Amino acid sequence: MKQRWSGWTLAAGALTISATAFAAPPTPEMISFACAGCHGTNGGSAGLTMPSLAGQSKTAIVEAMKKFKSGERPSTVMGRLAKGYTDADFEKMGEFFSKQKVHFTNQTVDKAKAARGAELQEAHCSRCHLDDGKDGKDDTPVMASQWLPYLQMQMELYQSGARKMPEKMAEKVKPLSKEDLEALLHFYAGVNK
Repeated sequence: MKQRWSGWTLAAGALTISATAFAAPPTPEMISFACAGCHGTNGGSAGLTMPSLAGQSKTAIVEAMKKFKSGERPSTVMGRLAKGYTDADFEKMGEFFSKQKVHFTNQTVDKAKAARGAELQEAHCSRCHLDDGKDGKDDTPVMASQWLPYLQMQMELYQSGARKMPEKMAEKVKPLSKEDLEALLHFYAGVNK
């Protein structure tokens, strides 16, 4: 009887090893499922302080995740989460979210500020934040329809120096007043198609 159990145990072990050996690696979509709790299904955020990842460039997502992991980019949760992933995982996440459609929100913005922001976008930001912020050039994030509180928090981090502003952005932002920046944020938050 003892020998029979040993045979079953060996057979079960062999099947387990075989199944594991032939298991497919996680897909970009599978790896990105972990992000849905905060960033929404397929990267469409419903949280006012969480950015939508849908439609972001692969480069922007990969670079952001690497900066979270290294601590270069300040965060409350993302730095800890990023440490659990490899650079290859970041590539898969970036691949998945870059293929999703930009998530448009319906939020209330100050129309006068948004109109002023549209002028400023065209004059200062349109070379990198393309098509009214619906498309990001290379590592430039999609700004269109991001939640206004999220945009305001990030600008505050830049202005305080807690988050390092990219050089190409800094030269465009430097001549703008606080009111101008707020107008830009209202413009971007209000883009919804």
